[in-house]
Amino acid sequence: MELLSTNVSFGGEHRRYRHTSAVLDCDMEFAVFLPPKAVANKAHRVPVLYWLSGLTCNDQNFMQKAGAHRRAAELGIAIVCPDTSPRGVNLPGEDDSYDFGSGAGFYINATRDPWAQHYRMYDYVVEELPNLIEEALPVNDHRAISGHSMGGHGALICALKNPGRYKSVSAFAPICNPTECPWGVKAFSGYLGEDREAWAEWDATLLIPEARERLKLLIDQGTADDFLAEQLNPDALADVCEKLHHPIRLRMHRGYDHSYFFIASFIDEHLDHHASALGVPN
Repeated sequence: MELLSTNVSFGGEHRRYRHTSAVLDCDMEFAVFLPPKAVANKAHRVPVLYWLSGLTCNDQNFMQKAGAHRRAAELGIAIVCPDTSPRGVNLPGEDDSYDFGSGAGFYINATRDPWAQHYRMYDYVVEELPNLIEEALPVNDHRAISGHSMGGHGALICALKNPGRYKSVSAFAPICNPTECPWGVKAFSGYLGEDREAWAEWDATLLIPEARERLKLLIDQGTADDFLAEQLNPDALADVCEKLHHPIRLRMHRGYDHSYFFIASFIDEHLDHHASALGVPN
């Protein structure tokens, strides 16, 4: 890992790294916040919250805008924020639109050429990056996962597809039923092809019936979110959870939109949710 930059933040450190990803076949950048106890004593290994960002974002958006460092420092939780797609692999059309290609990996494994060689963000987030982090940094294998919008979709599917790997999961304004919304249909058609049956394994709402672990879902959604009706559809996820007795806490917040102002308003509550599951006193 190549250290690109470091900043002191609330007694801890915010670091940016670059590394060569074998899974994605390109160089990737990611950010890490280490709480004070991990910085002061490298033998003290802390739990990790993996944060997955949304469309057009990279590793820097959450770290700079969410206001998560203060509470993470108090709780003693590290935060790892990967990029949202491979970068600079020069595939035709990857920079043509904001919702497909660069900045829009959707945290799935592409099977359609030419995307399949590089766009395997699911394997990167679930396996390669945590293995790298846990080997190189003072963190342990107690993991939580969260995200926003496209990243909220990513957090939900990562948790649902990997029972026992994460202690907790949460999401802000996630794309809950991507096989039935324009963003998801565009991405899945491009990355996976036209066989809609192959899409089902990447849709949280469709994964609930077969989930082998009933990990509680904490989801916050703003009522003034411009994407709520057409793209996000939390009601579909809530309905299937209710029918199958999958624990979910869906909180609707009057007047809040899709922005980082919304995330910053409630991020401490999400961190406390994850700290409780990770066994961290708050």
